[in-house]
Amino acid sequence: MLAAFTFNTAENLPVGLLELISQSLRVSVSAVGLLVTGYGVMVAVASLPLAHVTRAVPRRHVLTALLSSLVAALATSYGLLLVARLLTALAQALFWAVMGPVAVGLFAPEVRGRVVGALSVAGSLALVLGVPAGTWLGQQSDWQVPVAVLAGLGLVSLVTIAVLLPTSRPEEEHAAYGTSPDARRFGTVLAAGTLSATGAFAGYTYIVPFLGDVSGFSASTVSALFVVFGVACLAGVSVTGALLDRVPHAALTTAVATQAVGMLGLYAAGARPVAAVVFLVLMGGALGPVFMTTQNEMLHCAPGRTDIALAANSGAYNAGIAAGAALGGLVLQLADVRGAFLVGGLLTVGACAVLLGGRLLPGAPLHAPAASSRLTVCTDETGLTSLSQAHPSDLGG
Repeated sequence: MLAAFTFNTAENLPVGLLELISQSLRVSVSAVGLLVTGYGVMVAVASLPLAHVTRAVPRRHVLTALLSSLVAALATSYGLLLVARLLTALAQALFWAVMGPVAVGLFAPEVRGRVVGALSVAGSLALVLGVPAGTWLGQQSDWQVPVAVLAGLGLVSLVTIAVLLPTSRPEEEHAAYGTSPDARRFGTVLAAGTLSATGAFAGYTYIVPFLGDVSGFSASTVSALFVVFGVACLAGVSVTGALLDRVPHAALTTAVATQAVGMLGLYAAGARPVAAVVFLVLMGGALGPVFMTTQNEMLHCAPGRTDIALAANSGAYNAGIAAGAALGGLVLQLADVRGAFLVGGLLTVGACAVLLGGRLLPGAPLHAPAASSRLTVCTDETGLTSLSQAHPSDLGG
């Protein structure tokens, strides 16, 4: 949880320190913005390849190496800072792929949804607590101070994991494979999550001009509404996490549908301040749970290794974020900022349609091993029975 909080804060901290970094390193604000854009693109591109390359490395060693990248964030020039950010992005790309199976594998299957929820709460706290606190600390001192604090938190996580986490082969961990492998469900969740992310960030990227120009809020009120949005996101993650083990499929559909209502409501009634706040809260309350519930679904429906499925989900979601921001910018050139929320809302409705279609169509569970893989049932000395699927690339190791 501490590592998740630290990575998410590190990813978004430059947003609050744009001007400080710009003045200190004597570069433009747009150049500092590349520290965020480049980070997201790197996560999107590198998630799946890194997960595949490290699939045979014990997760204790992988996580220790990943957390060491946060210490490298102490850079003194723009070039070094950009390189350090990209290295940290590479680490985060793999972190979200391996963290889920490692964490939930330490617990019984019937409570794994709550574990995913706890990790997501920690990640959401980065936006509600980490970035605002880091921004304040940077304003009181220097932008490098909050970066150093994050490096220290990363070091604490590194030492803890290096000392306490058991060392085992990734394919032998209890959550290494999906509990109900289903290739069709995997594709459905991946498509719905990508559409939802694209829709969300087509609008969210331009929420500041929307709240100012359309809803008529002052700059100080917009800042306060950002806090409200973050709190709603944290509340949504907390509530959804408590329900994941009971209704995993319904949790994803509900989160996506709530996001659609929030975005379309902002488009239709955002000019009314009270309505704008209500629909903003709905959108915020859904944004975090959408990604969390897709991650949880991957632990169930992954057709192969869960770390590969989680990496694919994380990469697709980050690609959706980048595509959404670009799409929203294109809409702004053709229409007004309300149009960005209309397009985003319609894309989210499309994600709902994908999920509904996936429920209506018969599934494709992997009851029998394919010709290119081998399914093994093992019972250890405690009587715990596990199901593992070994692919040709795993068998040669």
